Amino acid sequence: MKVLVTGISGALARQVAVRLVDAGHTVLGIDRRPWPDAPAGITLFDTDVRKRPAEDVFRTHRPEAVVHMATVTHLTTRREERYRINLGGTRSVLDHCHDYGVEHVVFVGRHTIYGAASDAPLYRTEAEPPLAGTTFPDLADLVAADLYAGSALWRFPQLGTTVLRIVYTLGPSKRGTLAGFLRGPRVPRVLGFDPLFHFLHEHDAADAIVLALQHRLNGVFNVAGPQPVPLTTLIEATGRIDLPLPEFVLPRVLGRFGLPYLPRGSMAHLKYPVVIDGSSFRAATGFTPAFDEVQVMDGFRWT
Repeated sequence: MKVLVTGISGALARQVAVRLVDAGHTVLGIDRRPWPDAPAGITLFDTDVRKRPAEDVFRTHRPEAVVHMATVTHLTTRREERYRINLGGTRSVLDHCHDYGVEHVVFVGRHTIYGAASDAPLYRTEAEPPLAGTTFPDLADLVAADLYAGSALWRFPQLGTTVLRIVYTLGPSKRGTLAGFLRGPRVPRVLGFDPLFHFLHEHDAADAIVLALQHRLNGVFNVAGPQPVPLTTLIEATGRIDLPLPEFVLPRVLGRFGLPYLPRGSMAHLKYPVVIDGSSFRAATGFTPAFDEVQVMDGFRWT
């Protein structure tokens, strides 16, 4: 099968691409970022998914399947630019899939779109509405991209569409939202709160994405890893120093003194859990994480 991976130079996307090549698929990749040591069997195209050359890739090479990973979570990127990349890019990719006969598309999203709130259920199912845009405005673009991808299920019924909402990932690449939060020796949290954090190993995340493609899933699916753990446990198990601070102090020190930068809206995520129910995905694919929570945390220890 000929598979196009957008955002292929990202850490997780590279792992997905390698797995697809190893499984015997022909892999095409679109990204503005270079991948100089890309393995044989992967053809790269240096372009933006929103531009005409990206459409030319669809028209000329006619991929049978697409894994859309060209979205950004970097909260230091301007909100307008994130909307152009996340929502505008997702719209372009889905339109091209429809116009050029793609059979199946997998949109790789995030579990944080459900939002963190004190009155939310502990385990979120796919039936729960994504409310992060109301509690954390900086995630509104990811919520919009997720909902737009989901709309393809009824707008383009002939196009098999999978929307994955994947928990945080940790692994040797040390990339990703949670990895960025844990990047330093000291990890801040809101004094008096110890929310559960849900994560899985990045290798397991790559395996889950490939499984979704192989099983030609149609619908929205949560992808969860091992059981969630309290933030204090995560900090201790990865060899970091716990730094509890009053909520009114925390926004003033984030991004300073070696602490990670977080927007003000992210405070809710340091107070309340975002935990998902991944039973539907497990039932549909047989997915079982190879790494438990202890192995994931131990592999991310501070050195």
